[in-house]
Amino acid sequence: MRVGLTYDLRDHYLAAGYGVEETAEFDSIATIEGIEGALGHYGLSADRIGTVQQLAARLAAGERWDFVFNIAEGLHGIGREAQVPALLDAYGVPYCFSDPLVMALTLHKGMTKHVVRDKGVPTAPFVVIEEMADIAAIDLPFPLFTKPVAEGTGKGVLPTSRVTSIAALRKVCRQLLARYRQPVLVETFLPGREFTIGITGTGTAAAPVATMEVVLTAEAEAGVYSYVNKEECDQRVRYHLADDPEAQEAARVALAAWRALGCRDGGRIDIRSDAMGRPHFLEVNPLAGLHPQHSDLPIMCRLAGIPYEALIGRILDSAFRRCGLRLGAASGVPVAAE
Repeated sequence: MRVGLTYDLRDHYLAAGYGVEETAEFDSIATIEGIEGALGHYGLSADRIGTVQQLAARLAAGERWDFVFNIAEGLHGIGREAQVPALLDAYGVPYCFSDPLVMALTLHKGMTKHVVRDKGVPTAPFVVIEEMADIAAIDLPFPLFTKPVAEGTGKGVLPTSRVTSIAALRKVCRQLLARYRQPVLVETFLPGREFTIGITGTGTAAAPVATMEVVLTAEAEAGVYSYVNKEECDQRVRYHLADDPEAQEAARVALAAWRALGCRDGGRIDIRSDAMGRPHFLEVNPLAGLHPQHSDLPIMCRLAGIPYEALIGRILDSAFRRCGLRLGAASGVPVAAE
């Protein structure tokens, strides 16, 4: 079986002159090597393809793969995470993780919240600010929380993201609109516990693998799981598994959102509780980080006693079953051809 690996390497973009924050979502060589090692555990050898542009060139030259392990985030546009899946669909190449519709939808936090809310999944009341004039129509009680509508890794999330007055809201929205050149999500601030839930599988076969609580240390920027806190998580954040009733409800909400959105194979959903301890959907990560040591999904799996290779195996199992692919029995991935 010929397996391709698509990705965006952070060092590549830094060398090309892009900034540290611009490249925050891209992967390190340790992630690429970790995935290659896990694929090797199942008897698969990865062909490093790289970016969507490199994939396009090789497809146009006539190359094909039996399966592509895709972690490419993309660089430009609201549909950047959908670009590799769309290109692979166009050439009929099977791949892991969600399809172009899900990838494009879930990058836009406002549209995602519309869908999960309509499906009955609890999420904080919100509005999307396209321009400063939209603020006049906001009818939500303070405090509110603000962030760019289509960024990840905490980009644009700062201690000032929690606002308690209309003046502060105007100031933060003006800054975010100018810096990120995209709409701003404004939602009711949820003051309770924060969880991130790892999920593997697709549809009715999807299930939580672990629920991890995010606790900020004294060294962290207070009150928010910000960009700085995420980048320096070793010093600023403490993670632990949670299985009390509130955490169990958070996992139930996360799974309901995963299924409602049509996410596939593996990823994470972020949940935060209100003042009454009721978990609410925050956002979904259908292309979750897979750094073996530092990404949230592998961290929670490690805490739950699930080795990195087993996590990748679960993702492969879901994708292979869905695509009608099969590995030999020696691989250890129990999949069945259609």
